[in-house]
Amino acid sequence: MEIFLNFLILAAGLILVIKGADFLVDGASSLAVKMGVPQLVIGLTIVAFGTSMPELIVNLSASFEGKNQIVLGNILGSCIYNILLILGIGAIITPLSIKSSTKWKEIPMAFGSILLIFILANTGFTKELGFTKDLYITRLESILLLLSFAAFMWYTIHIALSDNASSEEEPKYNSSLHTMLLIIAGFASLLLGGKFTVEGAVHIATVLNVSEKLIALTIVSIGTSLPELATSAVAAYKKQADIAVGNVIGSNIFNILLILGLSSVVTPIAYPAELNIDILVLGIATVFLFLVTFIKDKNVVGRPTGIIFVASAVIYTIYLIFRG
Repeated sequence: MEIFLNFLILAAGLILVIKGADFLVDGASSLAVKMGVPQLVIGLTIVAFGTSMPELIVNLSASFEGKNQIVLGNILGSCIYNILLILGIGAIITPLSIKSSTKWKEIPMAFGSILLIFILANTGFTKELGFTKDLYITRLESILLLLSFAAFMWYTIHIALSDNASSEEEPKYNSSLHTMLLIIAGFASLLLGGKFTVEGAVHIATVLNVSEKLIALTIVSIGTSLPELATSAVAAYKKQADIAVGNVIGSNIFNILLILGLSSVVTPIAYPAELNIDILVLGIATVFLFLVTFIKDKNVVGRPTGIIFVASAVIYTIYLIFRG
């Protein structure tokens, strides 16, 4: 009975987080359109940030409570499932073409962010300064992550503005009161949902006598990736490959540079060396995504690749369960 209640708390938390992100994106997008912000810039900033909001809120809640395993597990798990499961499902629905700029710029940027976090987590930068004997992602190192994220945002907004991507689109909600209520409701749902999600995950791990890291890498990370799944699946169905692929790659960069950066500002994050395996899986998945664009139909992630990605996600999940 106790485990059932904890799963209900976790599920309620994830629902609140996802709906909160939805409300916030709708409200913020309407506000931005009213202010004359180009639609493409809105997509690259507000919408991209909104789909990563569940990971951000869950991680900040975990950071404030000192739950380091949930912080790292959620980020790495979400990034891995974004590529293997979400992009895989999208490619199975319809083959996804990848723009040349995404292939040569955004995917390498995503891999660069993976390499950066691997180096920061495994080097003795703070150890050499006499601060710690353990592996940590410290506040000092988080500044580098956040500066890298700022550079990425400058790049995306610069690309958007250089394309003269203005929009005459009408705001979804004309009422200023409606817009502000959506934004407020979104933030409230996110905060409450983040608290429920972390509490539910911790209690489930305790009852099942497994690590919080396992729950974070599986249940929590898949749950917080649902907005990306919904966005990419619908985009693939509508044959909008740019959105499907860009959503996944952009979300992974957001997760590592922004969310992990902010989380480690709140509390320096202890880094278990065994997570190098998960970083390796993420790195291999990202490199494989890059390499498949050279095979057969160039710049296309086809259904066979999608099946391989989804099968790999299943194998990875089974591995996590046995690893415990």
